Amino acid sequence: MPESRGHKGGKGRAKRTEVPIPGKRRLDTISGPFAIEVERAGTPQKINQALSRLKTQTNKKKILRVPQNDMDMAIEQVREKNMHVIVTNLVETRRRKP
Repeated sequence: MPESRGHKGGKGRAKRTEVPIPGKRRLDTISGPFAIEVERAGTPQKINQALSRLKTQTNKKKILRVPQNDMDMAIEQVREKNMHVIVTNLVETRRRKP
């Protein structure tokens, strides 16, 4: 399925998009020192899957972009997994570290 315009916009101007990672999975974007994952679904299962994709990047700063309404749920999921991830909304006006 092709990506929506909002999903592509959430990635920003990254040079490398859809980076292959182990397990036949793909990370949304690597942009310099940042690994960026955009999750628009808004369910705990999908956010957990996005966090597991981010966890494969050991030498990158990790950013999870979710819709504004889902930021609190994403922060809870990050705390449960005990990860160091910056959670932002899709347009990057809000930014929270758990």
